[in-house]
Amino acid sequence: MISTKNLLVIVGPTAVGKTMLGIKLAQNFGTEIISADSRQLYAEMHNGTAAPSDDELALVQHHFVKKLSANDYYNVSMFEMEVLQKLDEIFRNRNTALMVGGSTLYVDAVCNGIDELPTVDIALREQLTQQYNNEGIEFLRKKLKVLDPVHYQKVDLRNPNRMLKAIEVSLMTGKPYSSLLTAPKRERNFKIIKLGVNRDRADLFERINSRVDKMITDGLVNEVKSLLSIRNTNALKTVGYREIFDYLDGKISLDLAIEQIKTNTRRYAKRQIGWFSRDKEMPWFNPENIEEIENYIKSKL
Repeated sequence: MISTKNLLVIVGPTAVGKTMLGIKLAQNFGTEIISADSRQLYAEMHNGTAAPSDDELALVQHHFVKKLSANDYYNVSMFEMEVLQKLDEIFRNRNTALMVGGSTLYVDAVCNGIDELPTVDIALREQLTQQYNNEGIEFLRKKLKVLDPVHYQKVDLRNPNRMLKAIEVSLMTGKPYSSLLTAPKRERNFKIIKLGVNRDRADLFERINSRVDKMITDGLVNEVKSLLSIRNTNALKTVGYREIFDYLDGKISLDLAIEQIKTNTRRYAKRQIGWFSRDKEMPWFNPENIEEIENYIKSKL
């Protein structure tokens, strides 16, 4: 039986304009928005994640924005399960739902499914963390390269938490971490209509730079100061927060921190584009071409 329920999925790099596009599409199609952003989940991280403003949230019902505290444990498997439950609720009254985001693993989990990953073994985590503290990041790189050479080629080798997670899972399961992320696509009881939005690179990078300047003007430094007591949580080990922590620690100047945020955000945007571009069948649009995007969606409904 062909499903009459549709999930519209809008993906693209940070700062491209997904938030306003999502709101306009949700209004025009009479539906609600599922946010697939792994950092906008956290209530304390509003400014540095460019989460929708209160005015924007008032325009359309959003889900998975400001849902958690940065102290809360959360993972992609929990996101997949909770989104599927939320979609069941939305589809009781509507034929269409909208998911918007740039967190690649979160989008993939909802669209394709993800294998159950084992619960972290605390003793193993402490052992690996101690080795990392003693031997440095090169220990993690060498360990991951042996355990999972496929993931080693994809992961950010400057991010110890990502590597620690992959090493933990590989050791606990006896299988490469990457093999658990490439399970056969799971069948959903709704149709998925996915499209990407992007801009000319110079335009995108200028938007990123302007966004970072606005974050600083709007009080990013004070937001990060308020989170010093929980700075070691995984949620805060992300672009925009790491750099300001370094500034607050006296390691770098504020001007350098701002430049590093811009540089690291541009790099992140390029990785997002590369990841989403793996789907060769997905069409790409400029987010300002609303009519063109709507016509494409209608042709797929």
